[in-house]
Amino acid sequence: MRFLTILLAAFLVLPICANAQNEPIVIATDDIALVYSVGDNGRLYQKYFGKKLNNTTDYAQISNMPEAYITHGMEDYFEPALHIVHTDANPSTLLKYVSHAQSVLSDGAKQTVITLADPVYKDEVQLYYVAYPAENIIKTHTIITNKEKKAIKLEKYASSMLHFNCNAYYLTQFDGDWAREVDMAEQKLEFGKKVIDTKLGARANMFVSPFFQVALNEPAQENQGEVLFGTLAWSGNFRFTFEIDQKGMLRVISGINPYASQYTLAKGESFRTPEFIFTLSMNGKGEASRNFHDWARQYQVKEGMGDRMTLLNNWEATYFDFNEEKLIGLIGEARELGVDMFLLDDGWFANKYPRSSDHQGLGDWLETKDKLPNGIGRLTAEAEKQGVKFGLWIEPEMVNPKSELYENHKDWVITLPNRDEYYFRNQLVLDLSNPKVQDYVFGVVDDLMTKYPDIAYFKWDCNSPITNIYSNYLKANQTHLYVDYVRGLYNVLERIKTKYPDLRMMMCSGGGGRTDYEGLKYFAEFWASDNTDPIERLFIQWGYSQIFPTKTICAHVTNWNRNASLKFRVNVAMMGKLGFDLKFADMNQNDIEYCKRSIKDYNRMKPVVLDGDLYRLVSPYSGEHTSSMYVDKTKKHAYVFAFDVFPRFDEQFRNVCLQGLDPATMYAVKEINREDGREGETRVYSGDYLMKVGLQLFTTGKLSSRVYEVIAQ
Repeated sequence: MRFLTILLAAFLVLPICANAQNEPIVIATDDIALVYSVGDNGRLYQKYFGKKLNNTTDYAQISNMPEAYITHGMEDYFEPALHIVHTDANPSTLLKYVSHAQSVLSDGAKQTVITLADPVYKDEVQLYYVAYPAENIIKTHTIITNKEKKAIKLEKYASSMLHFNCNAYYLTQFDGDWAREVDMAEQKLEFGKKVIDTKLGARANMFVSPFFQVALNEPAQENQGEVLFGTLAWSGNFRFTFEIDQKGMLRVISGINPYASQYTLAKGESFRTPEFIFTLSMNGKGEASRNFHDWARQYQVKEGMGDRMTLLNNWEATYFDFNEEKLIGLIGEARELGVDMFLLDDGWFANKYPRSSDHQGLGDWLETKDKLPNGIGRLTAEAEKQGVKFGLWIEPEMVNPKSELYENHKDWVITLPNRDEYYFRNQLVLDLSNPKVQDYVFGVVDDLMTKYPDIAYFKWDCNSPITNIYSNYLKANQTHLYVDYVRGLYNVLERIKTKYPDLRMMMCSGGGGRTDYEGLKYFAEFWASDNTDPIERLFIQWGYSQIFPTKTICAHVTNWNRNASLKFRVNVAMMGKLGFDLKFADMNQNDIEYCKRSIKDYNRMKPVVLDGDLYRLVSPYSGEHTSSMYVDKTKKHAYVFAFDVFPRFDEQFRNVCLQGLDPATMYAVKEINREDGREGETRVYSGDYLMKVGLQLFTTGKLSSRVYEVIAQ
């Protein structure tokens, strides 16, 4: 028996190899399946992508769709996934099936690796797929290996190509700008190409986010319809291409944007593309989002199953105008509020060019003596005394021309020769393709942590795209810069994670200019937007919630839009990772007491709000009200948020049906987090009633909000 157990354990981690070309290659989760097969011509074709069939043998009855990874220069007339220029300048590639292997990884995910090769030039392409059964998530990437005698050039190198054959396709994209991130817009796709891309290098997501939704056959609703959710795990330039051919078939190509990024591979070298991560829901957008949330917490986000710290940030309380005394006072306010941490934002560093504005000092990471005569150590000691953690803002990838770093190491800066420098936000980007610059950026964190080991958190900002695009380090390989910059960033972040595994960091980029799942391997959360107007945040957080779990979305209470009550602003921020950018001088005593109670309420709510299932009940895009609901995995505890934004005169209200509850269970429902400090009347309903009849959640009160607690009896 013991021998049998050992044999079984060994079997689970060994690859399951198969070479039978006529048998479908099935990549499946609990609910969906992506299936490939090898044609009589030896090429790999996508056969099926949809709801998993009960009998694997049935896939063989389905006709092949187009090739799995279409190459440039052969018979296809539409956008390819791969374009290689070979050593003899031949721009065509033919890929034929070599083998595939399937295995179970240590985390329970199922991996499939399909190896293809060009029979003439021998270049190899491996398609990697990792399926997470319970979460219905598949992630894929490609490894391209030069098997020729000299260097080859990669013109295009997608992470993924997927094919669909449906009656219609409806694309939802997430675009905007600073302070209006992730605006959701849906359009019907017609013949031809729709491209969503970015060419900004760093702060790559400033105008468009690296994720999308495609509804199949008809526009997807929150709880019905077939919809693909996809995102690229890459903190740099990306491109999604959606192309419908003359037969009405759609191909979706995802990967690094090849713009100005031709990549040369020497003999024997390999190129690994970033991961494309996707799910297919048969029950609307809500299910797809919950798939992503569950997967991200369990497998991708740093400390994804861990807690999150509430905080008080000084930025909107002081901006650049502070000194040691002011900060110590705010640390005391953090303790009195009851938050977990005080975060010191921009403006604490540089001496030759003190950081009194965003025009100077960036790159010189020593405390400004006039502001902090006793250094960061005085502040970490005060935070420890007050019983709160201490966090610090940094922007180590960037430099102001008015800085000692720029004066001493201009060769470390991305800037064009023989041209006037163009500045975005008065700064330039350091060249992270250069290992010396990587050492320097790692040293910013390492020096601070060595000197002040009580720092518990960094807010890592990145305020500029790459301008003046030219690397003094890469010299002849300028088209590698966009790719190697991001790889250099990951090298730095991996070093930090290895040396300081418990260090928490927030991913920030002028707001939401960097929001991707590869970054979230190193950051526990991200700053969604510099816009903290609660009305705008309802839309911004709704957009991000489509793909990211609540615990990754930082949401702060500020004085943006004082027409909204403090309660309204707090309730919006409670639907993310809660923080405050306020000072007591701007609040009366009632406001202060309400904030204290709210932090206590939030700490009690966190297990449900941060780790439960999100149900988006009423969209802010649909009218004058919005509502979201969070349900714990046992279905015994839930919280419902309801907001009246601009209700109509004499509006006729209808009940809102709740979701995610057990119909056979009785639930006690009451309003909590009221301004008067009292709880509302408790009423008891069955889960069946709450999900079929619902509750009257909305009122005619302009900019009013309510929070309801739902507890199983």
